[in-house]
Amino acid sequence: MATEWIIALVIGALIIAGLSFYAGKLIWQVKAQNELIAKKRAEHEAEQKKKRQERNAKLADSINLIAKAMNQKQCEYSEGCLRIWVLISQYGFEKEVNLEETYPGIHQMYEVVKDMPTHDARKKYSKKEIFKMDTERWRAEERLEKDILKDCEQLVSEFQALPGSENVVFQ
Repeated sequence: MATEWIIALVIGALIIAGLSFYAGKLIWQVKAQNELIAKKRAEHEAEQKKKRQERNAKLADSINLIAKAMNQKQCEYSEGCLRIWVLISQYGFEKEVNLEETYPGIHQMYEVVKDMPTHDARKKYSKKEIFKMDTERWRAEERLEKDILKDCEQLVSEFQALPGSENVVFQ
């Protein structure tokens, strides 16, 4: 009977050793897989950050260019504010920024013109209605000019042009 116990203990020990080895192998595989996932995640985040920076650089360049054009009276305030507001709303700021408070002139002008029809959509309206909308827009441009120009100066200093585009000449 002692031999049977010894055989049972040896078999039991072999089973436990086999299961321990298998569990260790699985733990090692999970650890390796987690390291690979962490590495891939870090690569993905770095790639996303690079894409975000490239996108922000293009947005900043466009914002800078439009703000300069508005400063130099090469672009109507209503059109420039509409374009800048859309671009700046897509910009990925490092910290949260309240755009309405930071750029009040541009925001107010945007609010005036955001629902006004442009291009072919204007053709659906009578000349009287178009003149009424244009008059409203002109008055808003006149009333907000100082605030818009102040915001443009701020935009030009905060949003840098891409290398090579800072020398664009408006004609």
